[in-house]
Amino acid sequence: MKKAMLRAGCLGLAAALLTGCGAASSQPGSLPETTGSSAETAAPDDGTIPTLKWIQPGNGMPRNYDAWQAEVNRYLEEKIGVHLDVEVVLWGDWDNRRNVLVSTGGDYDIMFTDFKTYASDVAMGAFLDLTDMLPAYQELYGMIPENYWLASSVDGRIYAVPTLKDSSMTQYFIWDQSLLDKYSLDVSEAHSLAEIDPALRAIHEGEGMPSFILSQNGVIPILNVYDQMGTGLPAIGVRYDDETATVVPTLEQQDVQESLALLHQWYVDGIINVDAAIHEEDTAPKPCSFGQGWSLAAKTTWGPNMGIEATAVQWGETIVSNDTVRGSLNCISANCAYPEKALELLQLANTDTRLRDMLYYGLEGENFQYTQDGKVEKLNDDWSMAGYTQATFFNVSLLASDEFDQWAEVKELNENAVPSVLLGFDFDASAVKDELMNCTSIYNRYKSELLTGTQDPAVGVPEMMAEMRAAGFDQILQEAQAQVDAFMQSKAQ
Repeated sequence: MKKAMLRAGCLGLAAALLTGCGAASSQPGSLPETTGSSAETAAPDDGTIPTLKWIQPGNGMPRNYDAWQAEVNRYLEEKIGVHLDVEVVLWGDWDNRRNVLVSTGGDYDIMFTDFKTYASDVAMGAFLDLTDMLPAYQELYGMIPENYWLASSVDGRIYAVPTLKDSSMTQYFIWDQSLLDKYSLDVSEAHSLAEIDPALRAIHEGEGMPSFILSQNGVIPILNVYDQMGTGLPAIGVRYDDETATVVPTLEQQDVQESLALLHQWYVDGIINVDAAIHEEDTAPKPCSFGQGWSLAAKTTWGPNMGIEATAVQWGETIVSNDTVRGSLNCISANCAYPEKALELLQLANTDTRLRDMLYYGLEGENFQYTQDGKVEKLNDDWSMAGYTQATFFNVSLLASDEFDQWAEVKELNENAVPSVLLGFDFDASAVKDELMNCTSIYNRYKSELLTGTQDPAVGVPEMMAEMRAAGFDQILQEAQAQVDAFMQSKAQ
């Protein structure tokens, strides 16, 4: 699919590096074969300590960055003989900054990326092929599950270190516990839209208000059970547990049709707010909402954000796919002068709690301090680096205020996640690029009204699909099916 482009790009950018990008590709659907390499990196000829530049999105540069950098560099110099320079790019500027860095081979050693651009950036030759280097970094290589390395591979080669966090996807219904108590409702076994219907109706009738308040994004999770293959078009996909790997128009499938019909009935009955299709996302209290995360987030995040006591009930299975793992990746530039040192730094960030706390919480004594039992007390909320962009959550020190270890639940969810049948597959859209762009535009015009129940799906879905088919939807489906078939055949060998 992309192999020729990848090999040409890598050779052009990384010829001088210690590991080549043009190594033979292993079969899709399995971890690449590795030959190993030495983790030792020669120091610069002049004896100076190399400085590695790590670029991440966040809320801008920390106010106390210089003091923090000095402390981090003292620690890193002692541990692995490097210094670190972090650039924190404002969220609103991130896309432009990332595009410039990737297209120009810009001045960086390590860069955060995610599922939106990872595969295309690999195709440009922007990132170093890490496949043959990783076995020498066993602390890092061994701590990350095989499925996650597989999800991070492109054409059977690994170009990124995935961040081990909530890397699988679990959906939850989030309930206002006070309303459940008021109406004596037990929702502990309500794990689907159909099963929450009685509780929503009871609250709606009792309170005289919508009980399932939606934003214009709608109920996206009804489509998340379909692996969208990196297309960016939720109207096409393969159901995560379909062993036949059949590419389908997702909104025409019976499970999605039933969910859309129920949403429309709720809209007609006043259970969904009348302005849902134009309603902005907010954190106002809601009788019932939904979110991706883990059950304890009801106590630590969802409830506090809405100012309520919240209860979370899992909705559907926990799934791991390319997109869920690729929510946070760190790549080494193909132009990095010290690639082994860069990988050693990523290993340390993922295995050393002291360094991880400095990245996550900031400067000890100014942003946080340790308690006698080894937990963290935050001194302020000034730290502007985004923790999820850096390294695993599982070696971050707990807060002194934490009554339980929510990361233990996240780890368990990850371990029990059901892998998508397309784990490790990337769709090459080059043959249907225009069709995909046009169909995505059409889908975006319909999605809010369909996914909020505002429009009758018996009318809206056929209209949308007729427009998309006229724009080349069936060509996309056929191309995707051919690629998926080849992937599944290779995986079976």
